[in-house]
Amino acid sequence: MRELVFLLEEESAKAMLEGLLPRILHADIRPRYIPFEGKQDLERQMVKRLRSYVNPHARFIVLRDQDSAPDCMELKARLVERCQQAGQLATSVVRIACRELESFYLADLCAVEQALGVKKLARQQGSAKFRAPDRLGSPSKELETLTVGSYQKVSGSRVIGRFLDPDNERSPSFKNFIKSIRRMESELLALPNAEGT
Repeated sequence: MRELVFLLEEESAKAMLEGLLPRILHADIRPRYIPFEGKQDLERQMVKRLRSYVNPHARFIVLRDQDSAPDCMELKARLVERCQQAGQLATSVVRIACRELESFYLADLCAVEQALGVKKLARQQGSAKFRAPDRLGSPSKELETLTVGSYQKVSGSRVIGRFLDPDNERSPSFKNFIKSIRRMESELLALPNAEGT
């Protein structure tokens, strides 16, 4: 079975992907979500989880928020090293959401407006801070303020994921994440018939 396995910092990323992936992922690929209880839990357990995964027709995407980490590349290198320790470097990709998952949402205020029913939100996309949401210090607080408290981390992520435009390029970290999904999808589809495994 061809599987695209996501190792995720928390439940909200899983909720977002459950809304987004059915619209973009090929039907022959089964997504699997492994949410952790925060970034420390992800980093502590990911080697064991990757090492113990036995499906040879699986590819892995690790998604973690940058949060307050000063150096995004250093953080990514640390997670790539864990993939290597697990023996899954060739089958894994690490992606960092700059600074938080909510940057993806702030890059697509039209999706947020549709999902949460907050009127006239999409009009604000043209303002400087929403043209480059990866630069914001606290996207989750920004989103909470913008939606007047109607955004809740897990339930909001679930509904926003259904409306996110996968071709949106306002958030470079979202663009790279989608590009990784599509690259892994191509790799999986190129594998010999994986039925019954």
